[in-house]
Amino acid sequence: MNHLKRGLIVSCQAVKGEPLYGYGIMHLFAKAAKEGGATGIRALVDDIDSIKNEVGLPIIGLVKEIYNDSEIYITPTKKEIDRLLATKWDVLCMDATLRARPEGETLEGLYEYARANANGREIMADVSTLEEAINADRLGFDYISTTMRGYTPYTTQYEIPDVDFVAECLKHVKNAKVIAEGGVFEVSHMERISEVNPYAVVVGSAITRPKVITERLLGALKLED
Repeated sequence: MNHLKRGLIVSCQAVKGEPLYGYGIMHLFAKAAKEGGATGIRALVDDIDSIKNEVGLPIIGLVKEIYNDSEIYITPTKKEIDRLLATKWDVLCMDATLRARPEGETLEGLYEYARANANGREIMADVSTLEEAINADRLGFDYISTTMRGYTPYTTQYEIPDVDFVAECLKHVKNAKVIAEGGVFEVSHMERISEVNPYAVVVGSAITRPKVITERLLGALKLED
């Protein structure tokens, strides 16, 4: 059974240091997204239950936690999986890049732990390269998202949204469903992504981060005295 339907998934997140963090209003962003036609929500652990209660849409759940011994911060260890298990997520999301994980954890071990405790729910891999996508597919992830493209040290040279990367993942991933995520801000981006036909598309900042939207528009404003 697929918990996520095809279409637009909206990421409703506010992390420490952002203007909307700590106000407990992400469920309202999710409500607006649902009314706009979103088929799912991507959310942080502390907001999952309130969002589920508000909109009832499938939720991709994750934890962002920084460790000193690793660059990975999206559901990096079993501790974060345990936090998620107490909430109403439908798809558990983790970083599936091939970088070293905190506290000696391995991606294989983390995947097996998540699968053993998911109670039939699905698991998503966030990747940045084709090698990582193929590896995640081999491990058995249900969904593979291009979330980390451009955000790992070895992919910063790529401009996002990297539609060609999405297409390569679709070509080589045999079992998991490929989701396009990262850098989608314009209708033209969505039109280009539609041409390669991923299972779904995740959009976050362009919809739910007013500060980022303001900065982006202001950067294009050229006024003369």
